[in-house]
Amino acid sequence: MRVEGESMKPTYSHGQVSIANRLAYLNAGPQRGDIVAVKMRDSGRSVFLLKRVVGLPGESIGFENGRLTVDGLSRDEDYLADESDWNREPVLCEPDEFFVVGDNRSMPIEFHIFGRARSTRIAGKVLF
Repeated sequence: MRVEGESMKPTYSHGQVSIANRLAYLNAGPQRGDIVAVKMRDSGRSVFLLKRVVGLPGESIGFENGRLTVDGLSRDEDYLADESDWNREPVLCEPDEFFVVGDNRSMPIEFHIFGRARSTRIAGKVLF
């Protein structure tokens, strides 16, 4: 896959080539912190988004003053390079959903594609 855009900076940069392991989740689902390839909805071609898993099934995920909250508790994200001012009410992940988001939270929230993704849309774990 070729990375397009800035939503995963500094972890991945525009133009970088990455590989996803489609077999990584045969025996167990994604874990918090995994970077995954997510198939876009209703696309006529194979387009994938690279996103980080920050929420697991059954968890409530939100953003408060730039901080990720999981079930109302603030979580450290040591992979983030810049400050964020994101605010978003928590949403509950259903039993077969994961919450995914890019690492570049210094970008305004309205420029990001993020949210709940069903496990059937997660194509694999990104290796590099």
